[in-house]
Amino acid sequence: MKRQRNREAKTEVKFVLALRRGTCWCIYKMGKSYEDEKILSYNDVVLRRSDLGILSGPYFLNDRIIEFYFSYLASSYPTKDILLVPPSIAFWIMQCPVVESLRDFLEPLHLSEKTLVIFPINNNDDVSLAEGGSHWSLLVYYRNANNFVHHDSLNGMNRVPAKKLYKAVVGYMGMGVSDSASEAEFLECSDSPKQRNGHDCGLYVIAIARVICSWYVDSKNTGLNGLWFSDVKEQVKPSVVAEMRSEILTLIRGLRRHQENHVFEPVAPYPAKADLIQ
Repeated sequence: MKRQRNREAKTEVKFVLALRRGTCWCIYKMGKSYEDEKILSYNDVVLRRSDLGILSGPYFLNDRIIEFYFSYLASSYPTKDILLVPPSIAFWIMQCPVVESLRDFLEPLHLSEKTLVIFPINNNDDVSLAEGGSHWSLLVYYRNANNFVHHDSLNGMNRVPAKKLYKAVVGYMGMGVSDSASEAEFLECSDSPKQRNGHDCGLYVIAIARVICSWYVDSKNTGLNGLWFSDVKEQVKPSVVAEMRSEILTLIRGLRRHQENHVFEPVAPYPAKADLIQ
C-alpha cells in the first residue's frame, strides 16, 4: 500500500512539472486524459485543461486560445462591420494553392461587406504541422482608409507571411471589380508595441485586436477621424500585456460559471483579476 501511494505521489509531481513546463503529458483516469478535459465550450471554440496550462505559465499561445478570445471580442462588439478571422482560417487562406478554391472559401466570409477585418498571422509554412510556427502578429484591414496595417511585436518578423495573406485577399475586399479596395495598400506599423520576451507575441495580438475593436466602435459613435495607432500605443503597455494571462483565465472562469448555472449575463471585455480556475 505504501508503494502504491508513493507511485501515485510521483505521478502527481510529474503532472505538475509537465503543466508548468508546457509539455504534453497525458494522465489518464477512467479512460480520459486529464489534459484533454473540456473546460469551456464557447461559440464554436472548445477550451481544454491543457489551454489553462498554457495561460498559467510563460508559454506561446496556441490557435485555440486566440480563436477563443477573437470569438469573445466578436460577441462583445456585435456589429456586422467587424470580422475577426480565426487562426485556422487565416492560415488556410495563406496556404491555399488553388485560386478557385480560395474564392469559394472566402465567399461565406463576406469580406466585401466588412469595414474592419482582423487576421492573426502565424509564421508556420508547413501545412502538415498542426499549430506550428514560432511567432504571431496581426494584419488589420480598414475599409475607410483603404489599407492593410501589419502590427508585429518583433520588428516585422512576420512581414513575409503577412504580405502573403494580404496578396491572397486584397482582390476580394472590394464591392465590385472597379472598387478601389482591390488596390488597398499594405502598411507596416513600425511604431507597434514591442514584446520584451520570446513568448508573449500572441498576447500582443489579442491586446491590440481588443483596442482596435474598441477604437472602431468609439470612432463610429463619435465621428473621430484617423486610425487607431495612438490608442494602441497608449493602451498596449508591457504591464497591461503581463496581466492578460490572468485576465483571460478569469474570463474563462466566469463564462464557465455562467454556463454551469445556466445564467446568461454579459462579461466585461476587461475582467478584473480573480482566483484562477483550480
